[in-house]
Amino acid sequence: MLKVNTCYGRVDSELLSRLSSIKLLAFDVDGTITDGGIYYDNKDIELKKFNVKDGFGIVALHKEGIDCAVITGRSAPLTDRRMADLHVSHVIQGEMNKGIALTKLCEKLNIGTDEVVCIGDDLNDMPMFRLVGVVVCPKDAHPFIKKIADYITVTEGGKGAVRELCDLILISKGVLNADGGFADERY
Repeated sequence: MLKVNTCYGRVDSELLSRLSSIKLLAFDVDGTITDGGIYYDNKDIELKKFNVKDGFGIVALHKEGIDCAVITGRSAPLTDRRMADLHVSHVIQGEMNKGIALTKLCEKLNIGTDEVVCIGDDLNDMPMFRLVGVVVCPKDAHPFIKKIADYITVTEGGKGAVRELCDLILISKGVLNADGGFADERY
């Protein structure tokens, strides 16, 4: 298999080819764009830490016309707030069957599930994984998920795993060079 040297190491050219046709990035929250920790105070406040690097990648995809969607089994107002900051308009929370939610979203967007890349970290993401064109998981995902993933990020969930995937999508589409820098004079 031909490998391409990227800023994240050697990546199969076939994977990059598959990523080049992606129209939607669907991602889980806990353990994927967060480190999986949920902090509670002594009252009713819940806190999560989102990584700004992941956010930069999501916004970059949005600017390139690639849709992003959150599909998560939990519901948390702070997820709505963070996704609004990142211009993610498809936020599906409290969904126990993520595959059904993804199918409905794809129908709404008039895209095939094979045009979707999904990143998640645990068994409850399997209904989405069974449908999509490319399955990705963070380095610290559940062992079974790592066995079935098309790509395992070199970074952990909540520590840049989503950014890594966003960068690989942008590399595949020629927006970024393989070294991670913009292909044109944007910055």
